[in-house]
Amino acid sequence: MPQTGFRVAGRSACHDGAVESDVAAEPRDLPVAVFDSGVGGLTVLHECLVSLPHEDFLYLGDTARFPYGTRPQGELAKFARELAGILLQRGAKLLVVACNSATAAALPALRRELEDQVPVVAVVGPESRLAARATRRGKVGLIATPATVASGAYERELAEATGGRSTLYSTPSPDLASLIQAGGEVDQRTVECVERACQPLRDAGVDTAILGCTHYPLVRPLFQRTLGRGVSVISSGEAIASEVERELVKRDLAAPRHRRGSYHFLSSGDPEEFRRVGTRFLQLPIARVEHVQVAGAAPAQVPA
Repeated sequence: MPQTGFRVAGRSACHDGAVESDVAAEPRDLPVAVFDSGVGGLTVLHECLVSLPHEDFLYLGDTARFPYGTRPQGELAKFARELAGILLQRGAKLLVVACNSATAAALPALRRELEDQVPVVAVVGPESRLAARATRRGKVGLIATPATVASGAYERELAEATGGRSTLYSTPSPDLASLIQAGGEVDQRTVECVERACQPLRDAGVDTAILGCTHYPLVRPLFQRTLGRGVSVISSGEAIASEVERELVKRDLAAPRHRRGSYHFLSSGDPEEFRRVGTRFLQLPIARVEHVQVAGAAPAQVPA
């Protein structure tokens, strides 16, 4: 899939951000912008690229400040606002918050602050609605980062989706996202981490389990094996892709279906490391990653 030019603040721009013309962009010509704490959100982007191949996407991974899962809610809300601002400055017709921790900390504020600019789609809600449809006995498990679990966001969304006719059993996992982001082979540490996280859910007898972090789908077979074939495992990718498509169509922002979309990447950390690890998550080629500076992060050593 080619990585061609994308729009910046309503103008045509190259990958290096240089403005080529002063012609205002049609809203439907702008990309869908996606941000995450690292490369985990690429599992969401993958589903979007497969489901919406005619759309352009701009992805920002905040790898310089990864992981998010143990940070305070207020700090995560600041990060989310900053990343949204970077993406919207470059031009976007819809914003996807592909990080569960950032969604739990900042989604209501982002939607309130950006309601006059772009629609905002995020994880948590779509996963909860999928889980509500999948559960047979109303016993749903959640495995997520400590920040996501502590926020109570999934409890609220699941209660709304089921009319209060469900129970959520939550397990925080402080280490699993970092193990997966490291990009190595699935080793015994990862197996043991998944088994520890799943044991309380097995004890509770859940029939549905939400993978509440976008890194976790990379080891989904391990979760399924540990939880058992009878447990429905829910992740965010397909649900988000469907919601993005609905929002674009509803707001008359969808790109023409006959075109072939592009995708472009930004990283607050080492671009080459993002490209190396990100290719595994995206399962598609990543030709180039542009570095962006964020607050509190040391400048990356970017090759000339």
